[in-house]
Amino acid sequence: MIAIDGKTQRRSYDKASSKSAIPMVSAWATTNHISLGQVVVDAKSNEITAIPKLLKLIEISGALVTIDAMGCQTEIAAEIVNSGADYCLAVKGNQPTLHNGLIEFFDDHLEDDFARHSVRRHETTEKAHGREDFRSYLICPIPESLPDANRWKNLKSIGIAINNTVRDGVMTVFVRYDILSRYVSGKRFAEAVRGHWGVENNLHWQLDVTFGEDQCRIRKGNADTNFSTLRRTALSLLKKNKTEKVGIKNKRIVAALDTDYLQEVLFGKSLSVQSPWVARSCLVVLTGVYRNSAELP
Repeated sequence: MIAIDGKTQRRSYDKASSKSAIPMVSAWATTNHISLGQVVVDAKSNEITAIPKLLKLIEISGALVTIDAMGCQTEIAAEIVNSGADYCLAVKGNQPTLHNGLIEFFDDHLEDDFARHSVRRHETTEKAHGREDFRSYLICPIPESLPDANRWKNLKSIGIAINNTVRDGVMTVFVRYDILSRYVSGKRFAEAVRGHWGVENNLHWQLDVTFGEDQCRIRKGNADTNFSTLRRTALSLLKKNKTEKVGIKNKRIVAALDTDYLQEVLFGKSLSVQSPWVARSCLVVLTGVYRNSAELP
């Protein structure tokens, strides 16, 4: 599964040159924790135009692409299908006809527990962080009466995810609706919905908390975009390394202090021939620090 989502580098703005903060759209492999690519959103545009550019940069054939409501557009759905992939798109008020049709369909069939329509289910219960979550995932073949359905290429099924959270005896309910180009199992649908938030928790959160991206004031020319790409590359490399049983933040510290470990992160193993200049030149990528800028090639 590939999750696509946007993130703004909040302190990349520059008042002196009237430069706005740079938003970027990223593609995240939710299972392998690898950043597959990213594109900058044009100043006079938005994520809707940036997502198709990103889809053309990466290989998505055979994947299930998940996007939040901003990317729920007919052109984006068609681009995904034309690239040999499937989509799972969140539907909200920006597609009012489709959204209202999904609400009416599920409200109607939830009353009799889908006695009149086929459905695939998956349910989970989790207790953590002082709360208890009951999650239900239901996916159905597309009904003939669904309004606006003919505009979406290869639309095969619709789904609803219901999250009941109990904290301090108070229950809150969150409902999400999705459209899919494949009629998958209930478990697979659940993995797509839950996995999409991996781009927030495992990529965006790490970039902000571990790498301090939101506080970075690098903004001259294309430097902010380039460093954002380097951070994503470094994060993917550090996540794939399993030698040190510590968090990403501590892995960065170890890489800054131990060139052998740094080379292992970069190349998958320590080099038989020591190459100090390689290690020095890569320190800034993984750790953000370097000992002597004059020594860098």
